Amino acid sequence: MACNQTSNRDPVVNYDESMVLSGIDELKQLKLARSVLPSHGRSAVRYRHILPETWALLPGQGALVAVMLLRGPQTVSELRIRTERMAEIDDIGQELEWLASRDEPILAVNLGRRPGQKEERWACPLVEVHEPAASATRWVDEDRSDDNPGPVHQSPDSLTELEAHVAALQDEVNELRQQLLDLKTSLGD
Repeated sequence: MACNQTSNRDPVVNYDESMVLSGIDELKQLKLARSVLPSHGRSAVRYRHILPETWALLPGQGALVAVMLLRGPQTVSELRIRTERMAEIDDIGQELEWLASRDEPILAVNLGRRPGQKEERWACPLVEVHEPAASATRWVDEDRSDDNPGPVHQSPDSLTELEAHVAALQDEVNELRQQLLDLKTSLGD
């Protein structure tokens, strides 16, 4: 029930039990979570995330990834506030740079600044970013303008995925154009 809290949650979620269990099963298959046996008379099965163990991360690095996975793109200040109870992190910027420079998997990307914001935002590229006015593609922040060219880091696969997405959209546009021409022709226009 804790994941469905409506206060101090961003994003606000409403998961049912089957969705939670499905997510836990997927995390177990990826070796990112494990069951913890009940102790001292407790009957509820508990789970522990083991992302830091699986990917050889320090506690602070694991906290940064966990918060970015939960809340999406955030500034260094937001990450500092949201991770301070999970782990002590001396230099969040340095830790984010390290997470971004890993070979595989890359666990952080710098999305640059949004218009009107002072700070750059960081995200975890393991999940798709869903924000208003954001692109449906991963890892690239499309609300950037030429006035704010800040760095864009892409995962090695993201360029291939982006090219495939663009090709699919071009095919769809061509198909729609043909349908429009056929419709004009049938209407005698």
